[in-house]
Amino acid sequence: MELHDVLSAIQADERPSVLATIVCVEGHSYRKAGATMLIKLSGEKIGMVSPGCLEQDLAERAASVWASGRFDMIEYNMNPDEDMLWGDAVGCGGKIQLLLEPVTGLLRSLLLDALKQNAAGLAVRLDRSWTVRDIEYALLVDGSFDDSLEYTGDEDGDSTQMRMVISPKPRLVLFGAGKDVEAICSIAKHIGFHIVIADWRPELCTKERFPEAECAVGMPEQLVERLQLHSEDYLLICSHNLHQDKEMLRLTLPLQLVYIGIMGSKKRIRLLFETFLIPSNVRAPVGLSIGADGPSEIAVSVAAELIAVRAGRKSRSRREAVRDAYFSSLFGGRAKQANGRAEAVAGAIERQAARLDGAACSIFKPS
Repeated sequence: MELHDVLSAIQADERPSVLATIVCVEGHSYRKAGATMLIKLSGEKIGMVSPGCLEQDLAERAASVWASGRFDMIEYNMNPDEDMLWGDAVGCGGKIQLLLEPVTGLLRSLLLDALKQNAAGLAVRLDRSWTVRDIEYALLVDGSFDDSLEYTGDEDGDSTQMRMVISPKPRLVLFGAGKDVEAICSIAKHIGFHIVIADWRPELCTKERFPEAECAVGMPEQLVERLQLHSEDYLLICSHNLHQDKEMLRLTLPLQLVYIGIMGSKKRIRLLFETFLIPSNVRAPVGLSIGADGPSEIAVSVAAELIAVRAGRKSRSRREAVRDAYFSSLFGGRAKQANGRAEAVAGAIERQAARLDGAACSIFKPS
């Protein structure tokens, strides 16, 4: 999720920099397609595309990319028998293709526009289309985008396209500004969430305690109205005040948020839900069952659950998109692919997405 950090860094610094993006992965890779890293010619790097084995080589290539003003495509073969030839002997077992682009002109302008649109709560899609010599860019703002990356090329490799959706950070509202929330806030900001600390006690809910979070003070009804909670939000109820937690739960259950996590013991959960059933979007008690003890370990279990929920949503979205493409090809709504394997590929991807979705859902049963 460091793409947002990359965009912020581009906005903050106009000095020469090169954007590295993984466009295609074959076999195992530490990072997936779509991962980005900003390489500043000053030596600073924001983001990462490997566990550290590629960054130095990419930094050396970035200088020539900036000097030429032209993009470059790089392929790394990390199979054990191949990557020993260039010295690192990483042995990850996969091939990685990366696109290097000087952050200037139209690309810089579109990336800054993407950051602006995200700040307004809108997702955008950055389209790239390139041949051996030229690259073209377009930014689509108005539309409903599948949160994914598409990468296609013809058989001769003469024309390549990549479509990358850049979505706003999902919002995580932490209701309750107690001491234990500090650890959750600290780890959640590193996994790509926009954090809001909400509490009725102004002495606890302050920017001094939570400098990198948005702070909102008020009673549950005021907070729900002020924050305009909606179906894309994540909520963690953790004030440890039974009455306030129960009121927040009553107000937010009808909103069908992505996720509502509730801190506390099973006995406390029963007190909160004495008059209604626990719906599927509620995790109570919150966090994955890893035997966590204390604020820091509990924060890890909560963060792991948030990642799993977010990944489950993405895998369902990919599966539905592939299913739509598959059925449209069966009924003549899509041209046959050049390699004649559209149905087999669609089926394989759908099965993969189903496995990911199933793995995520298996741990989502309320305790």
